[in-house]
Amino acid sequence: MTSHLKPLRDAQLAARPAARSLMIACALTLALPACKHDDNRGQVAGWALVDPAQRHPIIVSQQPQTMTLRVPRNSSGLAPQQRAELLNFADRSRASDAGNSRLIIAAPSGSGNEVAAMHAVGEIRNLLSDRGFPESSMVVEAYAQEGGSSEPPIKISYLRYIAEGPQCGQWPENLAYNPNNLPHPNMGCATQKNLAAMVANPADLLGPRTFGDRSSERRDTIWGKYAIGESSTTKKTEDEKISTQDSK
Repeated sequence: MTSHLKPLRDAQLAARPAARSLMIACALTLALPACKHDDNRGQVAGWALVDPAQRHPIIVSQQPQTMTLRVPRNSSGLAPQQRAELLNFADRSRASDAGNSRLIIAAPSGSGNEVAAMHAVGEIRNLLSDRGFPESSMVVEAYAQEGGSSEPPIKISYLRYIAEGPQCGQWPENLAYNPNNLPHPNMGCATQKNLAAMVANPADLLGPRTFGDRSSERRDTIWGKYAIGESSTTKKTEDEKISTQDSK
């Protein structure tokens, strides 16, 4: 009977290495997911830690700027001083806003000086047009004065971009001990704050400006010469030309 069990025992001994290898492979397969990182967990890129624009952002917002013009009911238009104040206000709006918003002219409606205010609004539009403001940049609207003066003023306003810098001076960490070699919390804050204070048009921080009208005088001249096959270079007189020959 022992001779009958020997082939079975030999087969079992031969199968043990294969079974052991299979068990090791299964154990490694089960252990692999434990080393996988969680992709859903938020990660911070290294370059974002040293970018001052993200560490200390500049807040750009719009705030209304308004001026008022008093127009009595018996007046026929604006006074010379009011015209000067209007043009000064319009120039400031163009310098600080660069055409990003429109000028809103609000005239009183139903008041005692309504007729005089409408005449003044027409004069305001003419003055602004002569100053280079297109009609699309001006909006005229009416408002009702509730109580108060019987001769409410004309209100001229626009939205001005304002840049607010970050609050600096945060030193919660010891700069002499930085084992992770990370930037300190106040790094780049002063640069961002100075940029917000010095920028001429805060709207430039939001994106590039739109293209203005091209100067067509010289362009039309060059294109006309190109169309008929002439040279587009400027012709010079003999006195304007430089001689390359050595004088003898």
